[in-house]
Amino acid sequence: MYLPAQFESHDPHMARQIMRDHPFASLISVDEDACPFVTHLPLHWEAGEGDGHHGVLLGHCAMGNPHWKYLRARSQAVVTFMGPHAYMSPKVYPDLARVPTWNYIAVHCTVDAEVLDGEPAKDALLKQLIEDHEPAYAAQWRGLSTDYTEKMLRGIVAFSLEIKSLKCKLKVNQHRPEAHQRMLEVYDAGDPNAQALAAWMRQLGLGLAPA
Repeated sequence: MYLPAQFESHDPHMARQIMRDHPFASLISVDEDACPFVTHLPLHWEAGEGDGHHGVLLGHCAMGNPHWKYLRARSQAVVTFMGPHAYMSPKVYPDLARVPTWNYIAVHCTVDAEVLDGEPAKDALLKQLIEDHEPAYAAQWRGLSTDYTEKMLRGIVAFSLEIKSLKCKLKVNQHRPEAHQRMLEVYDAGDPNAQALAAWMRQLGLGLAPA
C-alpha cells in the first residue's frame, strides 16, 4: 500500500491492536488465471514464536468457496484490516487554501497460508472465534449433537496464515498540527468511526482534548 513516512507506524502493538479490534478482514490471493480473488472473513490473531515474529492469523471459509484451493496451490497471500475511517473537511484548517481528505487506520499483511486438515483443527479454530466474538455461545456449541457439529465442520475449510511482513498505516493528518485541535472537536462530535479516530489521535499524542 502507499505509505508516506508520516503515516507509518513501526509499533507492533498498534498493528496487533488494529487486527484484534477490527478482525473482519479481506484475504487476497490469485486464482487459476492469476486474477485477484478476495474473501471477506473474520480472522483470529495469535502470537507466534520469537521476538521478531508477527504472529499467525486463523480463519476458515466455506468448502464451496474455491479460495482454499488457491491457497493450497499458491500459499502467498495478502490480508488487509480496515480500522476506523472518516471524512475530514478543510474547515478544520485556519486558512482556506486546503482540500478535503479521508483519514483511516489500516494494516496490510503478507502471509504464507497453510490449509489445516482434520476436524480437530477446525473445531479448535471455531472455539477460538467463539471466544473472540461470543463466549456465551460456547456452551450451546458443545451441547449440539455430534451429527450436527460434524456436518458443520465438514462444510468448512480451516487455514492458518503466518504473517511474514506487515505495514501499519495511521493516517490522521499527523503532519498538520495546526488542524489537530479542530479535528478532535469535529471527530468527537461525529459518528462512531469519527470518534474512534479521535481516540487514535489522542493515543498518538495529537492535539489537546476539548475542555
